[in-house]
Amino acid sequence: MKNLKHNPSREPVEDSEERTSRGIQSVEVGGQLLKALANTGRRMALKDLARAAEMTPAKAHPYLVSFGKLGLIEQDPVSGHYGLGPLSMQLGLISLQQVDPVRLAIAELPGLAQRVGCTVSAAVWGAQGPVIIRVEEGPTPVYVAMRHGIPASLRHTGTGKIFAAYRHPAEVAAALEREGLPAALEEPAFAAELADIRRGGLSRVRDELLPGISAMAVPVFDGFGRLALAIAAIGPSAWLDLSDDSAQARALRETGQSLSQRLGAASPRPG
Repeated sequence: MKNLKHNPSREPVEDSEERTSRGIQSVEVGGQLLKALANTGRRMALKDLARAAEMTPAKAHPYLVSFGKLGLIEQDPVSGHYGLGPLSMQLGLISLQQVDPVRLAIAELPGLAQRVGCTVSAAVWGAQGPVIIRVEEGPTPVYVAMRHGIPASLRHTGTGKIFAAYRHPAEVAAALEREGLPAALEEPAFAAELADIRRGGLSRVRDELLPGISAMAVPVFDGFGRLALAIAAIGPSAWLDLSDDSAQARALRETGQSLSQRLGAASPRPG
């Protein structure tokens, strides 16, 4: 029996916890169609869209009709395929305007520091190049002068190499020149390293600036595909596992991908 509160109108009122936790099942079911379109990123035939949402075409069609009336979904008049409609696009753009990538990233750093077991940081592109905006110490101490507001070398830090790999080459070249490395982008080894970062989404630095200290970093993208910031982990070289499939690398990647998706970036697709 449901717990009821006293109500002068004599109509039963359920506990607030039960009221807030109960949803509308039909909305949740229909929402799977919107999720399927968002995940695939393309228009879909009814049968394919229904299959992706784990329902039959007959069950999916009424939802699509209602979503179409709202502007959440639209149907191509030639192919008959369904795609996200103008209201979905408006909601997405408004969401992108409201979200703060720095605030989201900073909130993730304490948990990430515990997962990777070392100091982590977030950096953005400033007027002169990459700038560290937040440092969160982990359980493994790192005796490095890392603090908010200091620049990150584009050539010799994991954070900097993320920006060197994904920012516009002209911006990177100008920042490298200010760093005293005007010809760095022409170095075959550095160019190959940046290409490898773009392929794998992970930068790695071992004993470059300081002996015994290593780091790795990942990109965070916004909904327009632009690099929003970089998340890095730094620790003793003997302890920080720079392997591509290490637990620390996976934790860093998962955080970067999660933040990117929350900022509206497309989910990575296999293959």
